[in-house]
Amino acid sequence: MSNLDECYETVIELVKESGQLIRENICKQKNILIKSCDVDLVTETDRQVEKLLIDGISAKFPEHKFIGEETTAETNKKVTLTDDPTWIIDPVDGTMNFVHSLPHTCISIALWIDKIAEIGIVYNPVLEQFFTARKGKGAFLNGKPIHVSQETELQKALIMNELGTCRDPEKLRITIDNLTTLTPLIHGTRSLGSAALNMCMVAMGGADVNYEFGIHAWDVAAGDLIVREAGGVCIDPAGGNFDIMSRRVLCASTMPLAQKVAKVLTQYYPERD
Repeated sequence: MSNLDECYETVIELVKESGQLIRENICKQKNILIKSCDVDLVTETDRQVEKLLIDGISAKFPEHKFIGEETTAETNKKVTLTDDPTWIIDPVDGTMNFVHSLPHTCISIALWIDKIAEIGIVYNPVLEQFFTARKGKGAFLNGKPIHVSQETELQKALIMNELGTCRDPEKLRITIDNLTTLTPLIHGTRSLGSAALNMCMVAMGGADVNYEFGIHAWDVAAGDLIVREAGGVCIDPAGGNFDIMSRRVLCASTMPLAQKVAKVLTQYYPERD
């Protein structure tokens, strides 16, 4: 596309505007609704941010398509990623954090064309962390280049992971089993409560690995590009190619480290997006 520069400039301004909604409302009383289970939450801010982004982009690029978390939840339909220019949006990644006024929450938005990520933005407006990437142009935090740690050794790795919102007993068992297996082998584990921010921690070198089962396309669409443009890798947790619709992700500073983690993980295969 010849207008990727225009797409990037447009979405940057819309994300900044959307971030103000999160910043203004994070410490206020929220109107909370439950989606699929007691811990899968949505607030009015989630919906306002998604609407602002979709309306703003549609006004400029009416032919573009969208995969939005809240729109998908409301229609209860399976999402489809085509070759058409498609914006994949998580308006508030870390809604549970947002509900509790914990400042690790963000907007995640990516433009995919021909099923390839071209633009990725993750913005935490509370802590003013603005992660950006464009294909082939590197990754940045607040305008400064970022790079992965380049760690290759499992015993030196700091690993990000989440329990997630799913309370399926089998998924919980596998999550705990993996933590039990990994803990003696690594430096440590951390969790921010946001899949997108966890991936950005790998991109900036603050962590070495992030893996999660049960995420959705909108959780990882931007983080995938940001990690790769920072010099890292994104693969399937079993060691194969990353599939954005699989609801499975493993990103790492290096391929050797990613494969070492994949070899010890017990796998979980949720229903695809």
